[in-house]
Amino acid sequence: MKFYVASSFRNMQTVRDVSEKLINRGFQLTYDWTRNEGVSTIEQLGEIGRQEIQAVTEADFVVVILPAGKGSHVELGIALGRGKKVYLYSPNEEVNDVETTSTFYHVPEVRKCFGTIDELVETVVEAGSFNG
Repeated sequence: MKFYVASSFRNMQTVRDVSEKLINRGFQLTYDWTRNEGVSTIEQLGEIGRQEIQAVTEADFVVVILPAGKGSHVELGIALGRGKKVYLYSPNEEVNDVETTSTFYHVPEVRKCFGTIDELVETVVEAGSFNG
């Protein structure tokens, strides 16, 4: 199964760790955006955006690691719009705080995951790509 991991640059190492663990369990990463350091032009940003759209489109499921930035939320929207399953990871249950959460975190296509990164990976592996 193919996957994509969305998050913010501040979570770059966590994204790499999750990707490596899933690859080691037989999953295929569609695009590694963490290699896009040193971007300095609008053209480069546009090309990266096209690659990320393609990666989300090709993925069987998307993992979103919180806290995430605006780009990650766009990728979440693309995934939901394309009928992808989404694993939303938060080390705590802050996504259930009605005052600060997003409506899109609570749709049936999103599976909320809490705890450690290893627990997230096990959830994904056990489900393969859960069925709603």
